[in-house]
Amino acid sequence: MNMMTSLMRMASRLVSRRHDSASLVSGILCPRCPAPPLRSQPTRSLAAKQVKGQKAGGQKPQNRKSNKDKQEVEIRRRMTVSELAHAMNRDPDHVLEALLNTGGDLDSLEEDSVLEERWIKEVVRRSGMKFSYQTLSSGRERKALGQGLQRANADAYRRPPADPACLVQRHPVVTIMGHVDHGKTTLLDSLRKSQITSTEHGGITQHIGAFIVSLPSGEKITFLDTPGHAAFSSMRARGAQSTDIIILVVAADDGVMNQTLESIQHAKNANVPIIVAVNKCDRPQADPESVKQQLLLHDVVCEQFGGDVQAIHISALKGDNLLALVEATVTQAEVMELKAEPTGPVEGTVIESRNDRGKGPVTTAIVQRGTLRKGCVLVAGKTWAKVRFLFDEHNRLVTEATPSVAVEIVGWKELPGAGEDILEVESEQRAREVVEWRLFEEEQARLQEDVTLIQDRQKEHQEEYRRHREALSHLGWRQRRVALYRANRFSQRPSEKSQSHTLSLPLIIKGDVDGSVETLLNILDSYPGQDQTGQDCPMELIHFGVGDVSENDINMAAAFSGSIYGFNVSINKHVQQMALKKGVPVKLHKVIYKLIDELKDQLSSILPPVVTDNILGEASVLAMFEVTTGKKKVVVAGCRVHKGLLDRKMTFRLTRGGTLLWEGSLVALKHHKDDVQSVKSGMECGLSVADDDITFSPGDVIVCYEPIETQQKIMWDPGF
Repeated sequence: MNMMTSLMRMASRLVSRRHDSASLVSGILCPRCPAPPLRSQPTRSLAAKQVKGQKAGGQKPQNRKSNKDKQEVEIRRRMTVSELAHAMNRDPDHVLEALLNTGGDLDSLEEDSVLEERWIKEVVRRSGMKFSYQTLSSGRERKALGQGLQRANADAYRRPPADPACLVQRHPVVTIMGHVDHGKTTLLDSLRKSQITSTEHGGITQHIGAFIVSLPSGEKITFLDTPGHAAFSSMRARGAQSTDIIILVVAADDGVMNQTLESIQHAKNANVPIIVAVNKCDRPQADPESVKQQLLLHDVVCEQFGGDVQAIHISALKGDNLLALVEATVTQAEVMELKAEPTGPVEGTVIESRNDRGKGPVTTAIVQRGTLRKGCVLVAGKTWAKVRFLFDEHNRLVTEATPSVAVEIVGWKELPGAGEDILEVESEQRAREVVEWRLFEEEQARLQEDVTLIQDRQKEHQEEYRRHREALSHLGWRQRRVALYRANRFSQRPSEKSQSHTLSLPLIIKGDVDGSVETLLNILDSYPGQDQTGQDCPMELIHFGVGDVSENDINMAAAFSGSIYGFNVSINKHVQQMALKKGVPVKLHKVIYKLIDELKDQLSSILPPVVTDNILGEASVLAMFEVTTGKKKVVVAGCRVHKGLLDRKMTFRLTRGGTLLWEGSLVALKHHKDDVQSVKSGMECGLSVADDDITFSPGDVIVCYEPIETQQKIMWDPGF
C-alpha cells in the first residue's frame, strides 16, 4: 500500500514539471501569450544563464556602474571652478548646478573663484565620479604641474625715452668727491653758508648729504657730498651713478691720494664728466701745478695740458674763487643740455634711507623724471610707499619735487635699500603686485641656488663614495666589511665634531642709515678669518639692521653670546640696563675707524696668548757630585754663571749639545754651603732638581728663563 502511494506521488511530480517547462518555453517564444503561474521558483542556475541582449523576466537591464567603473578626477586644494570643470571634462555650469541646494553662496561664484576642498569633493560625488589627489609620480606630471604654477611677470619698469618735445631744462646734480680731509664738506659749507663741518663726527662726512644751492644768478645746483673715508667706497660709487657732474676736490698741499684715485675710477665707470677743484691753495706749502701733473698720470687731462677737464684753484675755508667754480659747473651743465620730462609717472633713485622715530622709514631720493607729489604710490626694491610727506634739506614740508630735486620721502611700508630705483605705479594694489612678484623672483632664485647646492653636494658624495669603493675593490666581501667597520668605528662622529668647534665672535651690526650698514658689512667681508700665524678667529654675523639698539637685539645677542656694534645709533636706559643684566657687550661709535679698531681688539682677545721665554741667565756645568741629605743621596751640579743671573723661583732648562734633556724648577740653589735665592754672573753655585733620573755632565748648559704670555694681535687691514 505504501509502495503504491509513493509511485503515485512521483508520477504527479513528473507531470507537474513537464507542464511548467512547456509553459516557460511557450512564454519565451511567444511573449504576448500570458504565461500560467508557476508552481515553483526557477533554480539559481537558470536565472544566472542569460543571453546577451535578452531581458530577464521582462525587466529592463540595469545601467548602474560599479565603483571601479567610475570616472576618476584628480583634484587638489584651492581649485577654481574652471579648473575643476576642466578636470571633470565638463563645463563650469555643470559645477555650479552640482552645488545647488548645498548651502553655498552660488551668486558670488565665478569661473575663477576658488572652491573649498569640501565643495570640490561634493561636486565630484554628485557627478557620479570618484576623486584622487594629484601626485608627482612621473617627470611628465611634475613638469605639467610646474608649468601650471608659473606666474606672469608683474614687475614695474622704467618708461621708454620721452619725446624730445616734452622735455624741459633741469638743473644739474653735482657730486663732490675726493680724499678724506681734503675739504669737500667745507666747500659745501662755504657754498650754502651753513655749518655742516661742525656737525660731522671726527671731522669727516659719514653719509651722503643732498642739498640744493641757489646761486645769486638764479641758477640752482643739487649737491651730493659723499664720504671720503676709505670705508665708504660703496657710497661714493652710488653717488657717482646718481649724478651729472663730479667735482673732484684735491688738496694742493697733499696731492692725489687713494680715495682720489678711487673717485676718478667711479667717475669713469659712470661716464660722468669731472671738474677738478684744487683746494687749500692759500697754504704756504700748496703746489697746484704738481696736483694737475699727478692727475695727468691717471688720465685726467686738464685744459692747461690740452684736455677738456676744467681745473679751478680755490680755498674752501676762506671762500676764495668759489664763484669761478660755480660758473664752471653751470657752463658744463649748459654744454650737456640737461633736460627731463616733468610729467608722467615718477622715476628716481634712493640716495640714502634711515629709520626715524617720529616719521618711520624715511628715504632721501633724487627725482629723475616726473613730478613727485603727496599721495603718489611708489615702489622701490621689495617695498612700496604711499607718499605722506615730502621734506627738503632744511626739514621743511614741500608740496612737490621736480626732476633734479632731492627730498625726503615719508610713507614707506618698510625701509628700501640705498641705490634702489623708485618707480611710480597706478595704485596700491599694483604696488603690492610688484612687490609680491619681486619677492617671488627672489624666492625662486634662492630655491634654485639651494637645488644647485644640493646637487653639487650629492655629486661630491657620490664621487667620494665611488673612490672609497674603488680603494676596497681588490678585497673580498668579508675583508671589505671589516675595513668599513673599522673606518666607521674610529672616525670622529658628527656630535664630537660639533663639540670641538673653535671660538668665534657672533656680531650684531646696527647703523643709523642703510648706507652705513652697507659700508660696515663690506668691511666685515674683507676680514680673512685668520691671523698671520694661521690661527682661526671666525667672526659670525647673526643680524644687522637700521635703527637704535632694541630689546630684540639684546635678546638675540644673549642667545648667541654675541656682541652688538652700533654706528651713529643710541640705546635707551631700559635697553642698556637689560644688556648689563644679560652680559651683552654694546659698543657704540660715531667714527667708523674707531669702531673697527675696537672690533679688532675684541677679535684679538679671542685668540690664545703666545708664550715667549724671557731668558734671565745661563750657566755651564763644571762637575757633578753627590751630597748626602739624611739617608738620601742627592745629585748636585756644580755650575758657573756666565750670563745674567739664576733665580730659584724661575723655570730652568737643561740642554746638552743643543738637545733638551730636562725642564722644570729647582729643588735647591746654593752658593758654597748657603741656600741663596739668586746667583749672579761670574759666581759659582750648586743646584739640584727633583728628578732622580737626570744626570749632569760637564759642558751641559742650564738656562734660567721666565715664561711670558703675550696677547696676539689680529693682522687685519680693512684698508684704512
